[in-house]
Amino acid sequence: MDALEQVRALCLALPETTERLSHGEPTWFVRDKKVFVMFANQHHDDRVGLWCAAPPGVQEALAAEDPEHFYRPPYVGHRGWLGVYLDVDDVDWEHLADLVENAFRQIAPKTLAAQLDI
Repeated sequence: MDALEQVRALCLALPETTERLSHGEPTWFVRDKKVFVMFANQHHDDRVGLWCAAPPGVQEALAAEDPEHFYRPPYVGHRGWLGVYLDVDDVDWEHLADLVENAFRQIAPKTLAAQLDI
């Protein structure tokens, strides 16, 4: 399974999530309205990655601690979103699954996010 297919599977496993192109890239929405993850296939540079909503401080901590895997993405980085490189050999898919779930929790209404805890 390639990176896009793995990200797609993670995102679409979450409740009331939809996918459509936005700004030319696959993007996942909560209730078809609010973006929580965007795939970046060499759209703004020569790298493949994803951009996701993140709790305050996560972007800064991960990008400083591990810049080979994490970065501040353009356009949404100033809002705390996290960039994750997917074109590296050692993507930690379990950690990425946690980041995707946390992105969903950041954007989804509380009642919808609570469904993950059932």
